[in-house]
Amino acid sequence: IPYQMSDRGQEEGLVTGYYEPVLRGSLTPTPRFKFPLYRRPNNLVSVDLGSFEEKWNGQKVIGKISDTKLVPYEVRGEIEKGSLKGQNLELFWVDDPVDAFFLHIQGSGRIVLRDGRSVRVGYAGKNGHPYFAIGRHLVAKGILPKDRVSQQSISSWLRAHPSEAQSLMNKNRSYIFFRSLKGPGPIGAQGIPLTPGHSLAVDRRFVPLGVPLWLDTIDPLSLGAPLRRLVIAQDTGSAIKGVIRADLFWGAGVKAKQGAGQMKEMGSLHMLLPRSTLLDD
Repeated sequence: IPYQMSDRGQEEGLVTGYYEPVLRGSLTPTPRFKFPLYRRPNNLVSVDLGSFEEKWNGQKVIGKISDTKLVPYEVRGEIEKGSLKGQNLELFWVDDPVDAFFLHIQGSGRIVLRDGRSVRVGYAGKNGHPYFAIGRHLVAKGILPKDRVSQQSISSWLRAHPSEAQSLMNKNRSYIFFRSLKGPGPIGAQGIPLTPGHSLAVDRRFVPLGVPLWLDTIDPLSLGAPLRRLVIAQDTGSAIKGVIRADLFWGAGVKAKQGAGQMKEMGSLHMLLPRSTLLDD
C-alpha cells in the first residue's frame, strides 16, 4: 500500500544526488601524491545512545577517550594539519585536495593507482562533528548566487582561489575515514552494493533501510522533465536529515557526476508498505 510521506503537512522536501567519484592515487606519498586518505583510527569511539535510553534511539555520540572521559575527536582542520601523522593510518595518497574533499562528502569512490589498477574505498567512520555545507557559506557571503550552487560551481571556486580553499573546506568540521573494498560497490549503509538510479540515502529516524519508495521529483539533466521511479532506502548521509529528505545515487562516470552535482530539486516520497503490516496495526 503506498503511503505518502508528510512532514507536519508538508508533502515535498529536498532531493539531492550523490555519485562515486574517481581519484588518482598512490600507495606511497610523492611530491604529486601528498594528500592522505585515512583509515579509521583505533581510538575513535562511537556510542549508541539508544542503548542507554529508548528516547535516544538512532542517536550517536562519537569521540575518543582521554583521561577516562569521552571527548570530541579532532576536527577537519586539525587533521589536515597533521594530527594523525605517525600513526600509520594512511590508506592512500591522492593528488588533489579538492577531489579528496568531495570524496569525503560522497562517502565512497574509486582510486586509480599509478600502475593502472583501480581500487574502491568506502566509508569506515567519521569524527562525529556535524556536516557543514560550504556552498551555503558562499551564498551567504554573496560569492555564489543561490540558484547556481552545485558541486561543479563550488569546485570551480575552490580551484580558482587556492589560498582560500583550505580554510573554506575546514569550515566543514566533519571528517570521513575510509577502508578498502573488494567486489562490487559502492556499499551503502544497508551493507549491500548500491544500484545507480535506484538506491536512495534517507534519514533512518523516519525511513527504515530496505523499504521501497516511489520517488517523484525533477531530472536536473532533462530541462525540468519529471523523474519518477521505484527506489530503495539503502544508504544514509551526514547531510540527509528530515522526514522528506533524500539523496539519489547516480553511479560513476561523467554523467553521474554532472547529475549528482546539479540535483537540488523538490520532490515527494511514497513509502510502499506491505499490506499485512497495515492490517496488523
